[in-house]
Amino acid sequence: MRRPGAPASWIWWRMLRQVLRRGLQSFCHRLGLCVSRHPVFFLTVPAVLTITFGLSALNRFQPEGDLERLVAPSHSLAKIERSLASSLFPLDQSKSQLYSDLHTPGRYGRVILLSPPGDNILLQAEGILQTHRAVLEMKVNHKGYNYTFSHLCVLKNQDKKCVLDDIISVLEDLRQAAVSNKTTARVQVRYPNTKLKDGRNSFIGHQLGGVVEVPNSKDQRVKSARAIQITYYLQTYGSATQDLIGEKWENEFCKLMKKLQEEHQDLQLYSLASFSLWRDFHKTSILARSKVLVSLVLILTTATLSSSMKDCLRSKPFLGLLGVLTVCISIVTAAGIFFITDGKYNSTLLGIPFFAMGHGTKGVFELLSGWRRTRENLPFKDRVADAYSDVMVTYTMTSSLYFITFGMGASPFTNIEAVKVFCQNMCVSILLNYFYIFSFFGSCLVFAGQLEQNRYHSIFCCKIPSAEYLDRKPVWFQTVMSDGHQQTSHHETNPYQHHFIQHFLREHYNEWITNIYVKPFVVILYLIYASFSFMGCLQISDRANIINLLASDSPSVSYAMVQQKYFSNYSPVIGFYIYEPLEYWNSSVQEDLRRLCSGFTAVSWVEQYYQFLKVSNISANNKSDFISVLQSSFLKKPEFQHFRNDIIFSKAGDENNIIASRLYLVARTSRDKQKEVIEVLEKLRPLSLSKSIRFIVFNPSFVFMDHYGLSVTVPVLIAGFGVLLVLILTFFLVIHPLGNFWLILSVTSIELGVLGLMTLWNVDMDCISILCLIYTLNFAIDHCAPLLYTFVLATEHTRTQCIKSSLQEHGTAILQNVTSFLIGLVPLLFVPSNLTFTLFKCLLLTGGCTLLHCFVILPVFLTFFPPSKKHHKKKKRAKRKEREEIECIEIQENPDHVTTV
Repeated sequence: MRRPGAPASWIWWRMLRQVLRRGLQSFCHRLGLCVSRHPVFFLTVPAVLTITFGLSALNRFQPEGDLERLVAPSHSLAKIERSLASSLFPLDQSKSQLYSDLHTPGRYGRVILLSPPGDNILLQAEGILQTHRAVLEMKVNHKGYNYTFSHLCVLKNQDKKCVLDDIISVLEDLRQAAVSNKTTARVQVRYPNTKLKDGRNSFIGHQLGGVVEVPNSKDQRVKSARAIQITYYLQTYGSATQDLIGEKWENEFCKLMKKLQEEHQDLQLYSLASFSLWRDFHKTSILARSKVLVSLVLILTTATLSSSMKDCLRSKPFLGLLGVLTVCISIVTAAGIFFITDGKYNSTLLGIPFFAMGHGTKGVFELLSGWRRTRENLPFKDRVADAYSDVMVTYTMTSSLYFITFGMGASPFTNIEAVKVFCQNMCVSILLNYFYIFSFFGSCLVFAGQLEQNRYHSIFCCKIPSAEYLDRKPVWFQTVMSDGHQQTSHHETNPYQHHFIQHFLREHYNEWITNIYVKPFVVILYLIYASFSFMGCLQISDRANIINLLASDSPSVSYAMVQQKYFSNYSPVIGFYIYEPLEYWNSSVQEDLRRLCSGFTAVSWVEQYYQFLKVSNISANNKSDFISVLQSSFLKKPEFQHFRNDIIFSKAGDENNIIASRLYLVARTSRDKQKEVIEVLEKLRPLSLSKSIRFIVFNPSFVFMDHYGLSVTVPVLIAGFGVLLVLILTFFLVIHPLGNFWLILSVTSIELGVLGLMTLWNVDMDCISILCLIYTLNFAIDHCAPLLYTFVLATEHTRTQCIKSSLQEHGTAILQNVTSFLIGLVPLLFVPSNLTFTLFKCLLLTGGCTLLHCFVILPVFLTFFPPSKKHHKKKKRAKRKEREEIECIEIQENPDHVTTV
């Protein structure tokens, strides 16, 4: 019957939703009947798949060896700039000039020598040079041949000698001054540019750290310094043999630094090699192995205890245990499929077991709750089918949302390979998770239901004796073998209400949270929550650092901390590549170059050449004079010969041209070096398009820095698409459209809460936090959707009664799952890794915010916001009046049966 004033289109949409919902329920009911009739088949097939793919996972396990491929954007402007720069000036020959903190390409060994507080490391030149000589004399054996640094080093083009840092020349001058009994003040060391013995001006801002300058010194003379950084660059020919020898040399280099640290107690040595970041990235997986097993044991224990009851017949401890094991074997199967398809393991995949467990155990506990809501007088097969009909519709929807959301993360639109690989694995895990829940766990539920119907003990699997037999036995025997018949009164039709969580919610919590005096405090609590969340969202910044993915006690992290403390005054060296012919002799071009280089410390052949012309009083105002003096005079002087590598000449007939050249720029920075370098990069790139000078800027660290801007936008886009999908997927499944509205509000509140609070908790936006934000969206829907749908469809007289009914129906499963999820996260605290700390913080906030909304915020807010329940009350009154009229008619027609009626 159509309501007055209701449009016809609304009636048709409502009927369509009801038809689709009932169709899905009917399908799930038939699926439950199929599983209950063939439990052995549905138990055997998943077990065989797990054994098959699990063994293949062990045989094909292979770690990912390219860290740049994982955490740097697959398609970025920095990679294009690197290709162009390398085509002009080979990067292998210029990586000593293109200094980068942690992202130096190729093979190398780097060491920081740190003096005790208050000491001047320049006074220990002899000890530092001894360490340097030990590195040069270190030998690596390969196939009977001994290789030293001189065999493997990058060579200078001028004299074919090894490329060494200029701080070595400074230390040798200081040592000679000490040997000849001269004071070190006679050897003037300036900072950041110093003049070497061969006449060259050298930038040593990245080689000398913790510098204290002489007060009121106009030429920036160094009074003392705390740290020296030396890098040893190895040649890269692209051959496997050369790479293998270089790897051996790096390993010996790190061992030598540890040995020298024991010998030199007056200096602290921090070493780094090209493989250090990769090694310390994968170290997290090694450190987390035992902790993941502890997490599994904790989740198993929590699930087993929370599924238990005093009633030995209706208690289901083994179902809780088997439910967690079901999720575990589905994860093993997914891992096998990943490795069979030539996937390579990386430490970010450590989050998949926790993500999949949070969703899988939700389905397990919901099925258990659905079983408890079925009628005991039905056959166990019908009870399984009813539980599927009640639970699997919502679980199918949430699993679909998981798959679609992570599927978007696995699409080509995702530019970060680590996120893409994780999302691909998560999609496979969700599909297998869903299949294993309704097949393997469903079969376990069938067998448990059969035992319950035949009155077998839920733990010992023996026949439960009669009440008369139990009365003659001791109290302990009655406690162990009691099936709850003594606790059940004549007006209680559902013995499962004695489950301790359900009893607590029904008898205590529901009444307390809906109390009128509690509601104002909940509103104040939510305002505080929203305030902190909003404050955190305003402080989001793209300060992600690759250190956040490494083991916290690793040598790479220690090295990075010391480097950040003592060598953060200057940015990495930025290569400034002019890739088109330019009129360098033109005064306007010279002015443009000065304007571009203003604010930087420049290592520039152009600037040095202009000064040379000025000092020599030479005029070079045209092309021929400019190039002639440059080639015949300037580049032949010993102090300027190294600039030959920075200019590319071409000859057309008798005329020479400069077709490309490069400069080096260094920006002054503070402790927050990375953020400032990103700002410099964002300012220089637009100038390359707007100015008359065509140039590109590049440093190896730019390849990784392009990741940070993307890392902020990716989770926002994923969350937006996810919310849109919630609307589409749930529109036809909910009778009242306000259910969609409340679901979107709840998920948005949880998502923004997690985002804001994790920012306040000093969690940076990296690939792990991005994945956690995607998971938060799905985790919130997983737990809020059943609660909200039950509330919307409830037919009680008041909103308070409806929310009580919803909590009583789904509160047990939500509390069981979130509690197991949070307890399983505890061992991650004891893994000394920045990656697991980030994972713990984000997932803890996800579980905590979801629990807060399901049990505190929604139960209160739903009691005084729409949807209204008045029409249900009017319908019930009309039905009751109709029944009373029918009874009156029956009494008038049959006055002899008044008593019976």
